[in-house]
Amino acid sequence: MLAVLASQPDLSTPIPTCPEWTMRELCIHVGRAHRWGAAITSQRAQQPVPFREVPDGKFPAEPAERGEWLRAGAQRLTGAVAEAGADPVWTFNGAQPSLFWLRRMAHETAVHRADADVATGQPTELDPVLAADGIDEWLMDMSSVAWEGSDQRLRALPEGRSIHVHVTDPGVAGEWTLHSEPGVITTERGHAKADVALRGPATSLLLVLMRRAPAAGSGAEVLGDPAILDGWLDVVRF
Repeated sequence: MLAVLASQPDLSTPIPTCPEWTMRELCIHVGRAHRWGAAITSQRAQQPVPFREVPDGKFPAEPAERGEWLRAGAQRLTGAVAEAGADPVWTFNGAQPSLFWLRRMAHETAVHRADADVATGQPTELDPVLAADGIDEWLMDMSSVAWEGSDQRLRALPEGRSIHVHVTDPGVAGEWTLHSEPGVITTERGHAKADVALRGPATSLLLVLMRRAPAAGSGAEVLGDPAILDGWLDVVRF
């Protein structure tokens, strides 16, 4: 979908969920992100590669070339990961097998596809298994990445409080519980009672947790104390 949108002559449509971006900036970011993951993987980098120094990062001026530019970045990433296999490379959470970047960019792309959908007034429809894995990556790994030197989640969930997230798509597994303990947020997979629960289809839950849709009207259900969930969403950003 992004490749189709990128081919339009006018890419000035604003992205409400990324207020500083237009459709042009959104497409450039996705294409460069794929190339960034590919560069880290192909170089077996143990330190981050500067984002603006990735090869072939220039967005084509000709609309007809832009879709292929986006597709080429994704192909470069999948090829680099296939070649690297289990080789360790730099990630946000230390060295991990290169497959990290295929998963990370799959979810990066899915969320930014949702950004494009919001901008163009289209509903977002993701494979429930992909969406559930996106929730797992976010809650178990990426939401804990230290932004500006600290774990953003410690400001988001008051000590002693908890949040449960429960995917309800038939045949799709997905339950997580976050607990706030002194100086640490713990996240566990599986069913548990919590102060507030967010339940619903995986796509709806992913969009709510990524702040791409409000809980009300998204198809998700909030049970318990909604202020705790609101506090989390106000702070924990993608």
